[in-house]
Amino acid sequence: MFDIGLYIMSNSHQTIAQALKEARKKMKLSQRQLSAKVRVPQSHISKIENGAVDLQVSSLIQLARSLDLELMLIPRALLLVVRALLRQEEHRGEKQVPAYRLKEGDDD
Repeated sequence: MFDIGLYIMSNSHQTIAQALKEARKKMKLSQRQLSAKVRVPQSHISKIENGAVDLQVSSLIQLARSLDLELMLIPRALLLVVRALLRQEEHRGEKQVPAYRLKEGDDD
């Protein structure tokens, strides 16, 4: 089994680009709208999302904040915990179904 923290780090450029793209789409912003918000050309946003640009940290922070995200460093030892919390947040509000039932038709 591989260390997931190491895997994320080796693919971090593409992972960050994908996360920015997903956040933009979640906020229902076009690349053009985001580019106006952060004052960079739309073509640059496209290159960022496609992983064709190596972002400076200051640009990454500016983009993240405009997408209601916060950039932070997480110790590898806590990466699985953070991922579990993020998954939990994604499923908040969904009806929880028990993994087992005592009797057929038992809803609790």
